[in-house]
Amino acid sequence: MRRPAAALLALAYAAFVSLGLPDTVIGVAWPSLRATFGRSQAELGLALAATIAGYSVSGALAGRLVAAVGVGGLLAGSSGLVALGLAGEALAPAWLAFLGMGTLVGLGSGAIDAALNGYAARHFPVRHLNWMHAAYSLGATAGPLAMTAVLARGAPWRAGYALLSAALGAMALAFLSTRGRWGGPAAAAGGGEPAPAPVRTRDALRRGRVWLQIGIFFVYTGLEAGAGQWCFTVLREARGLDVERAGAWTAAYWGSIAAGRIALGFVVERVGPDRLLRLATAGAVAGSAAFAASAGLAGRLGLVLLGASLAPVYPTLMARTPDRLGHDTTPHAVGFQVTAATLAAAALPGALGVLAARAGVGAIAPAVLFVALALTVLHEVLFQLTRSKAVHSSHR
Repeated sequence: MRRPAAALLALAYAAFVSLGLPDTVIGVAWPSLRATFGRSQAELGLALAATIAGYSVSGALAGRLVAAVGVGGLLAGSSGLVALGLAGEALAPAWLAFLGMGTLVGLGSGAIDAALNGYAARHFPVRHLNWMHAAYSLGATAGPLAMTAVLARGAPWRAGYALLSAALGAMALAFLSTRGRWGGPAAAAGGGEPAPAPVRTRDALRRGRVWLQIGIFFVYTGLEAGAGQWCFTVLREARGLDVERAGAWTAAYWGSIAAGRIALGFVVERVGPDRLLRLATAGAVAGSAAFAASAGLAGRLGLVLLGASLAPVYPTLMARTPDRLGHDTTPHAVGFQVTAATLAAAALPGALGVLAARAGVGAIAPAVLFVALALTVLHEVLFQLTRSKAVHSSHR
């Protein structure tokens, strides 16, 4: 793998920050937005669903879109679509129009996510994948802060969405000006290798390892989101912590993911990505087991261990996609991995909510442990399959 071009590397980092900006901003904007349109609290779910629907569709189609217009063209067009959607949300005259614009934001964001991850997995060292996903976390933090600053100054929520639209519009122009440097529609291999023959989506999905890795992304993201969405409720309602302490430990969980991606990016290439993934999944089991077994300090420290262990999994799995599944399959596989992750971020926390309604909030922590065990088993199966294939290939 050649050293990546500094300009493209910097732009990729900026793009991951910009990708995180709109994802979390609605949480801050919602009280004002709800008052503007006269909606109920429950209808926040409709806004999230509209974005997720668009995200899932474009993620699933990303492989075909990259083959048609190239990575640079897709990044430019998708960033422009997100900017258009955010501007539409800022100007939306009615609730249905806001939902429609949210779908456009999701369509653009899903394509950016898949195209960037696919390109980075083929062209950038694995440490950069970890740091880029930490950059996403910075964007996800900056978005709510920006909206908070807008509202604190007495400006309407629409001004916050307009600012985000301008930021994404600038990213679209940056991608447009560099679109030729990302490679043409057929470019798929990194390091100066000739591009492999393209694979159709249906052919990619006939490979069992592709489905296995899609399943791993689904379980991983469900575990990260499920633990994060429900740990405050578990700590507060099942374990009796006050609001301040429950909130602090919840923040520590999310902070350990961002910090872990930064720290582990420095060691992943020395440890080896496969070894790091195996250690990380084992750490996730240990952390979730402590969280399930103890209502005291040990359980709360287990929650932080769970977050730190999960930190490198998503970006390192993404970085290993070309070698595990094939460079020709990567554009399609990454798109479906992003789609699976997006769906899991809604589905698994929802399933835990159903469990809590039926068995009580105390049942959530053991369920998180079960999901961590499933992640470990699935990854070990994939690891053994790909290792066996590599050994077989080396003896041919």
